[in-house]
Amino acid sequence: MYLGELQNKDVVSLNDGRNLGKIVDVEIDSNGCITNILIEKRRFFIKLFGSSSQYNITFKEINKIGDDVILINI
Repeated sequence: MYLGELQNKDVVSLNDGRNLGKIVDVEIDSNGCITNILIEKRRFFIKLFGSSSQYNITFKEINKIGDDVILINI
């Protein structure tokens, strides 16, 4: 799977069902394995003012990668 394919999926929390946003960046270790993902949630008003909130999730917190969503357990 390519990074571009991951970036098109919504990231959803298993605990409360919230849509946290989309993946904007990943951190890769020296072995080529993904260690962290950076999720950015943008809202309409935040886009207007250029600010956004971000979540840094470890790759171990990912529960399932589906066709449309990525489920995380945080």
